[in-house]
Amino acid sequence: MYLVAIAWGYVALMMAAAEALSPQGSIFGALVTLLLYGVLPLSLLMYILGTPGRKRRRRAEAASAQADAGGHAAPGPAGGLAAEREEP
Repeated sequence: MYLVAIAWGYVALMMAAAEALSPQGSIFGALVTLLLYGVLPLSLLMYILGTPGRKRRRRAEAASAQADAGGHAAPGPAGGLAAEREEP
């Protein structure tokens, strides 16, 4: 995912540089090119591709909050430890 984003950003940056250095080009045209071909599509792409991770994090936080709602610590990877018995 990040490799595609880096490559896309590089190409958009090179397009903006070509626009700025062209005899008919301008700095404003380069900024518009960078914004419309680089920043906006990349931000949309990263948002869409990041959706599964956000859902996973939200579910994990909800499960953690639900497990901790009883006032007890959530069991660890070993299933938690048994409480120590005390003799009366």
